[in-house]
Amino acid sequence: MEGEKNYKKAVSPETFVFLGISVIFFGYVASVMGIDKMFNTLMNTAHYLLIDVVFFIMAIAVLAGAFGALLSEFGVVALINRFISPIMGPIYGLPGAASIGMLTTYLSDNPAIIALAHDRGFKQFFTEEQLPTLCNLGTAFGMGLILTTYMIGLGDGIEFLMPVLIGNLGAVVGSVVSVRLMTRYTKKYFSGRPQKTASESDLKAYFKYREVRQGNVLERVLDAVLEGGKTGVDLGLAIIPGVVIICTLIMLLTFGPSEATGLYTGAKKEGVALLPAIGRLLNPIVQPLFGFSSAEAIAFPITSLGSVGAAMGLVKEFLEHHLIGPNDIAVFTAMGMCWSGFLSTHVGMMDALGVRKLASKAILAHTIGGVAAGVAAHYLFLFVTWL
Repeated sequence: MEGEKNYKKAVSPETFVFLGISVIFFGYVASVMGIDKMFNTLMNTAHYLLIDVVFFIMAIAVLAGAFGALLSEFGVVALINRFISPIMGPIYGLPGAASIGMLTTYLSDNPAIIALAHDRGFKQFFTEEQLPTLCNLGTAFGMGLILTTYMIGLGDGIEFLMPVLIGNLGAVVGSVVSVRLMTRYTKKYFSGRPQKTASESDLKAYFKYREVRQGNVLERVLDAVLEGGKTGVDLGLAIIPGVVIICTLIMLLTFGPSEATGLYTGAKKEGVALLPAIGRLLNPIVQPLFGFSSAEAIAFPITSLGSVGAAMGLVKEFLEHHLIGPNDIAVFTAMGMCWSGFLSTHVGMMDALGVRKLASKAILAHTIGGVAAGVAAHYLFLFVTWL
């Protein structure tokens, strides 16, 4: 049953499978780099990511969190919501209230949609078959503001502004694909059950008021900025394991020996260049879909499956090595936002919604949605640059 703890034998076949995979992986890397160089590179890369990447992302998150809180406090989010809400039905097949979920996760992270889904006032506007789709809808916009701000900040001036905006549009396309696919699964799962939602008048009343902080305008500004900034700090801390662990391993598999000497020195950002080799094999498929500038670029979407924070840590390195361009930024923004580490959160989110049995369907739908987001961003970029 859902919610119960899982138990296995203390030593089972998966114990030996795990040991075998670990030995093969680290044995392969050590055979290429040397065991001492491998461990030195792991530690140096992890330290570099923590100091130079995580705290940079955290600073962006603090500023974005403060700005997002101000937008919410003074009704800008409510204003945007009024424009988005009427189109939710035709585009997503969801009630207008779902737009609040999009904006909430865009300003924060994936799990924010769960808090909304458990709010009785919000929940009443969704049928039983629509509620599970909120997981895919919210995830498609997780950390959107932070990712957008970070990507724009990597360029000179407004160099990446247009690609990032195109990436945001690509993420919207991916979210539509993901939600529509998920809706097909939920309709089959809940078929035969009566579906009830709140009336249109109740929906209008729900959007009529917004909660604000106590005090005068200056006090509300200070409270919003500080609370929003604190949310950014929490998000920055939350991404540390993903960035340091996942990104260290991905960089180990992405980059090669020292560019200066062509030898392994144990320095940061060295590796066995396995992912580029895989990327070159997949290039006939990947290139028409995403238009990546280099084989190394495939590391970003792979990483964003587990942690978009870790994937963000790769972009700076790709730019410094001249491995990516504006099209890649557009595709990265779209896929990073749409996937936003969903493999690490989807099962828990579906469990929180009480439909863990649909987790595999949600993952499949969102995987397809992320690919659609990247493809849409690539061809939108080509279209805009062609004009």
